[in-house]
Amino acid sequence: MGNMFEDLRNSVDFFIRTKTQFSRKGFVEKNEKVLKQVEQENCYIFSVMDEYFEKRSKDVVKTLDIGCKNWYYAKGQYEYYSQLDSKFFMYGVELDAYRLYSNFYSRYEVAKFYTQGLENISYIADDLLNINDFERYDYITWFLPFVTYKPLKYWGLPKKFFCPAKLLNHAYSLLSETGQLLIINQGEEESLKQKEILDSLDIQYKELGEVSNEYFQYQNKRYGFLVDKFMRNS
Repeated sequence: MGNMFEDLRNSVDFFIRTKTQFSRKGFVEKNEKVLKQVEQENCYIFSVMDEYFEKRSKDVVKTLDIGCKNWYYAKGQYEYYSQLDSKFFMYGVELDAYRLYSNFYSRYEVAKFYTQGLENISYIADDLLNINDFERYDYITWFLPFVTYKPLKYWGLPKKFFCPAKLLNHAYSLLSETGQLLIINQGEEESLKQKEILDSLDIQYKELGEVSNEYFQYQNKRYGFLVDKFMRNS
């Protein structure tokens, strides 16, 4: 009964915030401690992508970040893609874009601050499953996907959105023929679950083990997987 009530509450809250799209405007982060941490995490993101992605240049490169939240790490990704000898476009998709912080700014509004000045970057406030599979992306990043139900419930999302295998399968379908997908999970338990889902879908991957570097250390260890569609097709 408790879980049913929580899901009903989450469903109502999600419906209201998605429909109203309420937020204060013009967010600016002024807290130096927060800005310093964001800078460190951007360095972490750049370093991880630089270590595990293979650079493949083409005339135009399309990239997608799944579950980008307020996209505070967009500059780290932007710096990585800037190394490519290609024109690139960055897309971030976030299901719960209108979740409010205690200061009454939404994730979407905060993302405008963290992505300001970056060219060819788009924030998509929508469900990943609504991105048509005729779109193809050369690089996809997915940090901390919901692979168990408890974290999704904790973050106030309705249970109907808990479909990790379906989402992963769709993400895989969005890869170009030479596309790469980098998944980072939080904790060993979620990593094992992620591996189980990959195996169930018969998606080939490279298990990266613990993903850490000098720039930022998270309280919970992070583990990674790299899916390279080019390797499967070659």
